[in-house]
Amino acid sequence: MREPPVLGHAGPDRFRLHGRVALVTGAGGAFGREISLGLARAGAAVFATDLDGSRAAATAAAVEAEGGQAASLAGDVGLEADVEAVFAALDARFGRIDVLVNNAGVNPSQGMPERFPISIWESVLRTNLTGMLLFAQGAARRMIEAGAGGSIVNMSSTAGSSVLGRGNLAYGVSKSGVIQMTRELAVEWARYDIRVNAIQPCQFLNEGWRTNLADPAKDELVERVVSGIPLGRMGQPDEVVGPVLFLASPAASMVTGITLPVDGGNLVFNPGGTLSPA
Repeated sequence: MREPPVLGHAGPDRFRLHGRVALVTGAGGAFGREISLGLARAGAAVFATDLDGSRAAATAAAVEAEGGQAASLAGDVGLEADVEAVFAALDARFGRIDVLVNNAGVNPSQGMPERFPISIWESVLRTNLTGMLLFAQGAARRMIEAGAGGSIVNMSSTAGSSVLGRGNLAYGVSKSGVIQMTRELAVEWARYDIRVNAIQPCQFLNEGWRTNLADPAKDELVERVVSGIPLGRMGQPDEVVGPVLFLASPAASMVTGITLPVDGGNLVFNPGGTLSPA
């Protein structure tokens, strides 16, 4: 039997990440920016990457503006050469990795499955699933070599466990794949003390949903979405930070292979259900 890690007294200090280095993909988006800032506030140095280099740089600058350490590089998560370039830059700047947050993803809705373009299907799977594997592989190789373990947090979605419809075929399949990949890697890498978990958000107020809220033509869609969330609202991007920090930190030292819903109760609410009268 392996010896347990030395963690010190249970309490808030177990959520701290001082001396750790975290890599965040999709760091220029709403989730990526908030997660990067949250990791830095917990004490981690942050390497931000995004397809849009200016957005990644802006996130790194926001971390540094609060007194944190950060660096950034543009890259396409689905291209092996770009992934290798990101890790080379990470190695040169920080020399280690302790936390990977696999956050990058796309969702170009495309209509009915019988006419879903295969080019879009392949593009979504390359970004949302293959890209996560490439970054997980790069992080795990470094964690294994360092011998100090680590944490990988993958961003899935409620669409990975239930069907959204509305042209989300490739997105839903990719996010379901993320859940199974999380389980597979958690089991395989447990021997190295690398924990692999996933987050499963519902609809959060990112740029796309803020646009929908401002469009009266989308009122019915917004009402339908919110009606399926028992808390009665969409999430704010910073509300995903706490769950990510928990899974990334020593506070979750015995947690691996799980998918944590951050969904306001969406997945436990039957689609045919209604709330009892107040």
